[in-house]
Amino acid sequence: MQISRRGFVATLLATTTLYSGAGARSLGHGGPRPNIITIVLDDVGYSDLGCFGAEIRTPAIDSLATAGLRYVHFDTKSVCASTRASMLTGRNSHTINMPDVPDIAAVMGKDPNIARLFRMPGNAQNMAQVLQKQGYATWAVGKWHMIPMDELGPDAGRGNWPLQRGFDYFYGFPRGWTDQYRPELVENDGYLKRDFPADYHLSVDLADKAISLIDDHVAAKGDKPFFMNLGFGTAHSPIQVARKYSAPYDAIYEKGWDAVREERFTRMKRMGLIPANTRMPPREARDRAWDDLSDDEKAVFARYMAVYAGFIEHCDEQIGRLLDALRKKALFENTIIILISDNGAASEAGQEGFFDGLYRANNIPIAEQRARIDELGTAKTQAEYPRPWAMVGDTPLRRYKLWPYSGGTRTPMIFHWPRHVTDPGAIRRQFVDVIDIAPTLLEAADTRFDSVVDGVMQIPVAGRSFLSSVRSRKAPGRQVQYFELRGNRAITSGRWRAVAIHDCDQPYANDRWELFDLESDFAESTDLAARYPAKVKELKALWDDQWARYGTGELAQPTALTCRYSDMFDRRPVG
Repeated sequence: MQISRRGFVATLLATTTLYSGAGARSLGHGGPRPNIITIVLDDVGYSDLGCFGAEIRTPAIDSLATAGLRYVHFDTKSVCASTRASMLTGRNSHTINMPDVPDIAAVMGKDPNIARLFRMPGNAQNMAQVLQKQGYATWAVGKWHMIPMDELGPDAGRGNWPLQRGFDYFYGFPRGWTDQYRPELVENDGYLKRDFPADYHLSVDLADKAISLIDDHVAAKGDKPFFMNLGFGTAHSPIQVARKYSAPYDAIYEKGWDAVREERFTRMKRMGLIPANTRMPPREARDRAWDDLSDDEKAVFARYMAVYAGFIEHCDEQIGRLLDALRKKALFENTIIILISDNGAASEAGQEGFFDGLYRANNIPIAEQRARIDELGTAKTQAEYPRPWAMVGDTPLRRYKLWPYSGGTRTPMIFHWPRHVTDPGAIRRQFVDVIDIAPTLLEAADTRFDSVVDGVMQIPVAGRSFLSSVRSRKAPGRQVQYFELRGNRAITSGRWRAVAIHDCDQPYANDRWELFDLESDFAESTDLAARYPAKVKELKALWDDQWARYGTGELAQPTALTCRYSDMFDRRPVG
């Protein structure tokens, strides 16, 4: 997908103005260049970490927050591949041909746009390519998921694999998810065939690989800094972890999703993460009340969430091992670590959850599921929790992954750089989008994206550095950001946010826009569109302007197949 010539020039001018000002003086100027690690969790909700209000134990991640900064208004693209591509390139996902996950091509029928989708343009230089040119060692470990479907075969092209996109080494899995006990693994450009020991778990393997890369790098006694993009499978389905990690959570989740959500809400206020006047939206109309469940459902659904929580705690343990390795090598103080989740908590499993088959209806009778309850978390199941647990994961926000509301887009973000964080443990409330990460990290490394590479003009960078906010809670944040996924739209402008849910059977002109005042309504609990119609009109025009700048031309109507695929996830409005 390419932007228009007019949009290209306008964006180039806007980007140059923003970025040259932000990059005039780096925090790292004059000192040794920092190592950089981006840790990307998968489908972990806004409140699913201890330092963001969860009852889930995450001491290693919490330590990064205690010594670093928590950004509480950080937005993603509400789906994994789009977020990851934007993070690496500093550009909006539509501009770089990644408007959704590559897997959706399988349900798009004969859409003529498929041939050019999910192939990031060659003139969209990414962060790894910049750092590689600047002498950094560059490694991708874990999930990639930015490969078009026709490049996944063993003998297919590799144009969109990590080694062709600025990384010296890749070890991980190429698709959106994989089994944690028997994963599909690749190294560099080839698939691996290996035997897995009985105690194998992918999160451990990825941490082992990350640590060994650092150890070998230090042993070589080179003076190169390194950049590692570390993408765990946690906590994307299938949720799988040894029982010793999930068992301690059984009693917690027996209370049910409504009670746990209220507890998180209260805790988040007490921690100062959300404003004291935050009003939490009610449970969504199609999500069942815990009290309405049968005893079998309560037992099984509580276990789903216990496994999910144990999965996150186990991953945190692996992150702790990585942090210990950095300390032992005296690298910790000058390593920037950014930790994010790629979208809100997962909504795909509906009201029943997935027991032994991902992305298809769970038709196993609940009594049978209870009889097999100890299989949850093991290699015998391909499980995902019922959707109301995602509502808990995104406390106090509205909705969840795939949606344009903040429950889909907003996730936890931690920035950790001991050399330059002067108020460790503080909360930052500036609006930051995932497109802002790459410009920030490049500025910290005293470099920037190139406007021309090998004589080829690069697509302008839409992100801007937020490094000034690391030093000051008063520094300005992002003011404007648009959103689009599967026809649903949103636009943020300062304190205002407008959201439109698209009915696939109707023209876009018929979409009804909702309006939220984020300054007084952090969780988007109250629609103000009827009270401020002029503001709605203004924001609709702003969305059109942003789409003209960063989008793909005329907004395409989702295909019938895509709509049916989306309706599986209950994406249409209620009432």
